[in-house]
Amino acid sequence: MGLGEMEVLEYDVAIIGGGPAGCTCALYTSRADLKTIILDKNPATGALAITSHIANYPGVDRTMSGTELLDQMREQAIQYGTRYEKAQVFMIDVKEEETGDSTYTKCVYTPDFTIKARSLVLATGAMGRVGKPFPGEKELLGSGVSYCATCDGAFYRDSEVAVYGASTEAIEEAMFLTKFASTVHWVVPTDIEKELQGGMDVEKNKIMDHDEAMQLMSCPNVKLWTKTKLVEVIGDFNGVTGVRVNHRGSDDDEVIPVEGAFIYGNGGGSKPITDFCQSKVELDEAGGVIVDESMMTSVSGVYAVGDIRNTDYKQVVVAASDGCIAAMAVEKFLNNRKMVKVDWIHR
Repeated sequence: MGLGEMEVLEYDVAIIGGGPAGCTCALYTSRADLKTIILDKNPATGALAITSHIANYPGVDRTMSGTELLDQMREQAIQYGTRYEKAQVFMIDVKEEETGDSTYTKCVYTPDFTIKARSLVLATGAMGRVGKPFPGEKELLGSGVSYCATCDGAFYRDSEVAVYGASTEAIEEAMFLTKFASTVHWVVPTDIEKELQGGMDVEKNKIMDHDEAMQLMSCPNVKLWTKTKLVEVIGDFNGVTGVRVNHRGSDDDEVIPVEGAFIYGNGGGSKPITDFCQSKVELDEAGGVIVDESMMTSVSGVYAVGDIRNTDYKQVVVAASDGCIAAMAVEKFLNNRKMVKVDWIHR
């Protein structure tokens, strides 16, 4: 089904990211009677969700987990009217000349539906993969190396691809690729079979989803390479031709012939997640979205909150504060107010 045939939904406010910044923003915009939707890739993999205990959020008992706090934030926003959808965003349009609509000047694209919005809030956080790239990774980025299966998976129909990493993100991306690829080579540096059979403390391991990993391994077109490290991405002028790997305990490397290499960090990172923005908003040298005091980006009606700004103050309370500021600014922007309306009282 093409983009033009997908369901199109219209909202006053579209928020990409369901962490504390996004949920706080949604709470305030929904209370302001602005039709709001949150698009969240995975509620279990954000910085707050994988925090075992919250000790420094005002008014919260220190025994509460990050997941519990985030669940409460999300539910509170939903109770005030926010729609919450688990969805992978792969592209956005942010100007009228791109959308062709003078009212809904923002568009957010997912594999299942398109959101048209009057304003847009970027709240995807900063857990992108960081660190030194593998040999060949940087050179072949965009020519077979990818960090987004949802964006590029369809290019590999009936082809063999490799997915490196054991995070929930890697698992979900690999699962998506099974719809297209003839074989998905899942390369994992740890002894994942042992972990899944009982050696892993599921409560402590918030990075990998046990059930999703088992589901992926049961797919007939998935080949697991456990205890195997990625060494190099191999290719030529046509693109990726294979990945060089090394199995633990082996003196010799092995080459897996593939046309696509999807590389994900094993435990996340601290790089702002902005791949879907495609240079639509200005970024700083470290990859953070540049905003003004109202959290507005370089594009009118588009805001960025939380760790995606690449702030040094990566704290839940700061992210929530960003969300509040952006929500008030959005309400002012959409209603053409000269002053910020401080709060909205609901009986």
